[in-house]
Amino acid sequence: MGKVFCLAIIGCAAVQGTLASRAERPQRTIPCGEIIETTRFPYLGMRLVLGAVSVPPAYLRAYPTLETPWRYFAKHGMVVKSGASVTISVPSAWRKRVGISWGNNVHRVFHTIRVATCSRVPKRGDAYAGGFFLRRPSACVPLVFAVGSRRKTVWFGIGATLPLKHRVAERYRQSHAE
Repeated sequence: MGKVFCLAIIGCAAVQGTLASRAERPQRTIPCGEIIETTRFPYLGMRLVLGAVSVPPAYLRAYPTLETPWRYFAKHGMVVKSGASVTISVPSAWRKRVGISWGNNVHRVFHTIRVATCSRVPKRGDAYAGGFFLRRPSACVPLVFAVGSRRKTVWFGIGATLPLKHRVAERYRQSHAE
């Protein structure tokens, strides 16, 4: 009986490991075919980062997904400047708490997303559906945006208000935008 019990536990652990690896993928590249709309750039009502991407506002509401391990989702698209390539990453220390998903990828969760360079149309941007996955109902989350050799960390309050130090820093950055 001891051997059967041990095999059952190993089998459960193997299945759980397989499910977790399917739920979280470290990175993906969004192909041009996943653009949901071409629109004006920069996109009004969103924050401009590195002159190349309009990102969600500082505060977002998260909703239950009824799935584990990512129990909450905050939906908000982003718009990438036409002709630009952008990489979005969750810092290593945050990857057990937050995942990201943009493009039409059936809600799979990633730690890094690269947006492929698509058409080059002046003053236009390519919109992508997506958002943030959380394990808890709220968090103040950093994402790192990279365009070429330039990088910028942007904070998002999801289901919660950003701490004052991040709000003050965000206002300063917005007033001194690129």
